Amino acid sequence: MDLLKIENVTKRYSGHTALNDVSLSVPQGSIYGLLGPNGAGKTTLIKLLMRLYDSTSGEVLYNGRSAKEYDLAEYRAKIGCVFQDYKIFATTVAENVMSGAYDDEADSKIVSESLEAAGFTEKLNSLKHGTQTMLTREFDKKGTNLSGGESQKVAIARVFARPYELWIMDEPSSALDPVAEYELNQSILKYAEGKTVIFISHRLSTTRMADRIYMFDSGRLCEVGSHDELMAMKGKYAEMFNIQ
Repeated sequence: MDLLKIENVTKRYSGHTALNDVSLSVPQGSIYGLLGPNGAGKTTLIKLLMRLYDSTSGEVLYNGRSAKEYDLAEYRAKIGCVFQDYKIFATTVAENVMSGAYDDEADSKIVSESLEAAGFTEKLNSLKHGTQTMLTREFDKKGTNLSGGESQKVAIARVFARPYELWIMDEPSSALDPVAEYELNQSILKYAEGKTVIFISHRLSTTRMADRIYMFDSGRLCEVGSHDELMAMKGKYAEMFNIQ
């Protein structure tokens, strides 16, 4: 069964078409990659899926039902997302992971396991107050400022911490070194069992784990297939992969 179905979706801004008549299906429990050069329309599609704005034409279906028919808060509660411009908030590690209210008795294990899945355990063990460590120094001069890679791991842990049906990850490993990226990919494969995952990545080593890859160019869907299928086509995906 398709968790998501995109039917002839077009998104236009003033004087610019970001997506042009895109149709695709994402079966439940699959891992799909969205690839393409900058400006190809990948992030626009993700934001349409999240209903951060609506398409100019066409429709997004979730479990066979128009996304517009859902209560907006109810709909977004089904989706865990890590955007490129994620934020770290001036509060504790635990509250950052839970995206707000944190109950030590109910959430402590969830926070620890989510941080471990995101590869943050080594850094966590170095923090004097563990998950109760204050992040940033905006309100606490003794707060901890994380590196870019460490911050990204905390943002990723938010997705692991909630029972989302759909995970969307927009460049989830952009600030990670190759070893951390490999470990993250393995965690996604392990913890995503039964989940549906859509990711955007310019690091094509990540795409090998995708069940199916959608290649975008200039707002259009230009190639579809597995890594091996797209390499055999010797098209844009193969060109990008061989350059890397």
